[in-house]
Amino acid sequence: MATMDDIARHLGVSKGTVSKALSGAKDISEGTRKAVLEAAVELGYTRVTRANKKAKICIFIENMAYEKPDDFGRDLVVGFRKMAEPAGYTVDLVPLTNAIQKEMHYDEYMMKHDYKGGFVLGITFTDPWIKEFKTCRTPTVLFDISVHCNPNVVHVGVDNDEAMDIAIQKLKYLGHKTIGYLSGGLGSYVFQERYLSFFRNLRKNGLNDNRSLAGHAYLTADCIDQHLPRLIKQGCTAIVCSHDLLAHAVMIHCAEMGIKIPEELSIIGIDDLPLCRYTNPPLTSLRQDRTELGKSAYYALSCQINQIHINSLLLHTELIMRDSVGTAKE
Repeated sequence: MATMDDIARHLGVSKGTVSKALSGAKDISEGTRKAVLEAAVELGYTRVTRANKKAKICIFIENMAYEKPDDFGRDLVVGFRKMAEPAGYTVDLVPLTNAIQKEMHYDEYMMKHDYKGGFVLGITFTDPWIKEFKTCRTPTVLFDISVHCNPNVVHVGVDNDEAMDIAIQKLKYLGHKTIGYLSGGLGSYVFQERYLSFFRNLRKNGLNDNRSLAGHAYLTADCIDQHLPRLIKQGCTAIVCSHDLLAHAVMIHCAEMGIKIPEELSIIGIDDLPLCRYTNPPLTSLRQDRTELGKSAYYALSCQINQIHINSLLLHTELIMRDSVGTAKE
């Protein structure tokens, strides 16, 4: 393991300068501080937390609501903190922006703020840090996005392939032979996974897997306007949606079109948000236990910090049957 002496020799500065730069002393220039952080990352330096000081980890969050009790991210954050704080960690919540990612490399940011590891929520393939997760040295957990070949990074989520199999098996049992799929934009890792899983499980269950049975768009209104009428025209008697908010919007649009749910069309969402109980009719959904996912993320991060390198940690889903699903019309 590299030491402050190694960093000092590498940069040709004193050990005191390195110490001040790493501790955030105000009498060190920003240029020197940046050079020290970059060298520390390059040489593999790891800070040792003092015995009387709590170690820090952080949750980065973007593109995900988390402040209200019904928000998707709320239970993920709560579950993580329920495990991390009793274990002695201070947990910082950091709203992640492009500006933060462009200002500093990921490992440098983590070292500057003395974070032992991070749990990242809502990041996408277009984020500047996504490439850095392929080579970063900081223990990191990514929710619903996977980066291969870096032992320091682990993916936590649900088994989307199993979830789609559960949904399609149920619809097949109820007599549905032509099943459609509507999705948000496929720039999201998890939406890509669900899209591909849908077709894999149509084939697995001996059902029509023509690619025309699916549609996707970044905007909900575009997805519905462009693809819902087409799926109905193709004879779909059931539609699986990539998330509950899209499924709810589909149900509203069907009501406006005079299509009865579930008598004429069955709808399944994914996530089991609290709103599912209050839609008209109540929405059938594949439940992700978000509190358990948050707890699992801490478990995975703890393993990484202790050099137990997990590739991925996937939880099971549960199909919560409500009134938006029924037998196929004759």
